[in-house]
Amino acid sequence: MTDPVALTADLIRCASVTPADGGAMGVLEAVLSEAGFECHRADRGDVANLYARWGAKGHPRTFGFNGHTDVVPVGDLAAWSVDPFGAEKKDGQIWGRGAADMKSGVAAFAAAAVDFVRDTPPDGAIVLAITGDEEGDAVDGTVALLDWMAANDERMAACIVGEPTCPERMGEMMKIGRRGSMTAFLTATGVQGHSAYPHRAKNPVHAMAALVHSLASATLDDGTQHFDPSTLAVVTFDTGNPAQNVIPAEARATVNIRFNDTHSGASLTAWLNEEATKVADECGVQIAMDVKISGEAFLTPPGALSALVADAVEAETGLRPVLSTSGGTSDARFVKDHCPVVEFGLVGATMHKVDERVETDHIHQLKAIYTRILRDYFADPKP
Repeated sequence: MTDPVALTADLIRCASVTPADGGAMGVLEAVLSEAGFECHRADRGDVANLYARWGAKGHPRTFGFNGHTDVVPVGDLAAWSVDPFGAEKKDGQIWGRGAADMKSGVAAFAAAAVDFVRDTPPDGAIVLAITGDEEGDAVDGTVALLDWMAANDERMAACIVGEPTCPERMGEMMKIGRRGSMTAFLTATGVQGHSAYPHRAKNPVHAMAALVHSLASATLDDGTQHFDPSTLAVVTFDTGNPAQNVIPAEARATVNIRFNDTHSGASLTAWLNEEATKVADECGVQIAMDVKISGEAFLTPPGALSALVADAVEAETGLRPVLSTSGGTSDARFVKDHCPVVEFGLVGATMHKVDERVETDHIHQLKAIYTRILRDYFADPKP
């Protein structure tokens, strides 16, 4: 049997701070190739990506897993009580950067897939699409894998993203969608002047203050059936002005919006432009805006895939997972354009933190859940 904890340890020892690979894809390719998976590298730019398939190409019953081996930076090394890339095991946990997010998840679905095809070769195919660019800009990771799949006529019929989804207890939550995310960078330009003679200047600080107050006070919506209300947060406001007697020529602010399926990135951009134009006209300044849309809101409606996963989770943990759309973005936002996708993984309480760690028993439990999902999926006579 393939030990998912040992595989997690091997991956943690790879210093794969995004976009570095650190040897992680080589570790996985060796394990998967030995089990009969056909492996292809879909690297793009500086990013390592691995596509592995067991079974016939193009089979209508192709079940996929998606995950990433890149990790966020360590931060203050002196604050760690262990080597961040040492994969130390103590107190029933495995410690290190990526232990929770999400080398353990990748190890669990790889181990489940390897043992499943060895023990009960299914009538169908299993795909593992693993990237090294989820924590970074995410333009050469899962997107590159999907581009490679399209160019090579490879498809998945359904997919699980193995991100940590449980807030505190193993099995309590799965994701059936995600909020959209966008950031607007606002710049107000006025006329510099002496603060004792404000009538001779055009103050961009007042204009920007009025704009961010209007934006932060707005109710974007009241939520939808599967989503909480959308939120807008002002994350920075700056003039770079060191003088107390000078009205600056420029003021900048940044806002981040997490939005539900009431909106799109385009509709919110149009609203932001309307609000900015209104304030600019009232204050006699110019307001420019750049927008970065990280992902649109999406939902995989509750149905066969979510029931398949929820049944397996409940059978292995005793908990029926809540169907949630909370949290930030994930690569499911790209996979959803290819096939139905849901997310289920470990408890993510320590992800991105100093002394990141996860329960080793939970890794074994996650492998068992993924194994049950594969068994039940291929046992179902429906295509």
